[in-house]
Amino acid sequence: MLATESQPRNFGSFNLPHVELSFNIIGQILPADHGYALYSAIAHLCPELHQQKWLSLQTVMGIPDGQGKIYLTDKSRLRVRLSGDMVPMVYLLAGKQLKIGTHSIRLSIPQIFMLQPASRLRSRIVTIKGFQEPELFLDAAKRQLDALSIQGTVSIPLNDKKEPDRKAIKIKSYTVVGFGLEVRNLCDEDSIKLQTAGIGGKRRMGCGVFALTRGEV
Repeated sequence: MLATESQPRNFGSFNLPHVELSFNIIGQILPADHGYALYSAIAHLCPELHQQKWLSLQTVMGIPDGQGKIYLTDKSRLRVRLSGDMVPMVYLLAGKQLKIGTHSIRLSIPQIFMLQPASRLRSRIVTIKGFQEPELFLDAAKRQLDALSIQGTVSIPLNDKKEPDRKAIKIKSYTVVGFGLEVRNLCDEDSIKLQTAGIGGKRRMGCGVFALTRGEV
């Protein structure tokens, strides 16, 4: 998804609008729905990150067990997208242990990558308040892209049942509904803009963060 690894220790060398920190993870299991718990654990360790609107987290990928958990693999990563000048703040998570529900993970020293353009991007889940039906949600997503002056073909992927890919995340005592979203036919400038800005809400909890789809280089 990303390229051009930089040396993490020389913060003064960064001259980038946005980059992505990728932390290797030491651990075995996480809840499948861990976006809110992950954000809470990070904010507990680094209170200055709480309510930072620029912070975008991608939830950790793993192998689902079909019972609400995922098994972590050697490819599981915590990815944090942020402006280059904010790197030192998030870099403080290196080596820290995060308590997520009844499970714990430890973060490695992160690698730092530049965002790379691609004509097709996908978000695992996008949430837009007040829009929980596929057609209305898609129209709302298009309006948000228009507001960012991003041109592309927007669609909701289908799940295994050939239905719109509806997803939900739990935040404290309530559930937020969203959909997977794919944007195609992006120019390079709009691709970087979408990866930088995202759309929808709850980006600190893994929603509305766009990345390259499988097979993109």
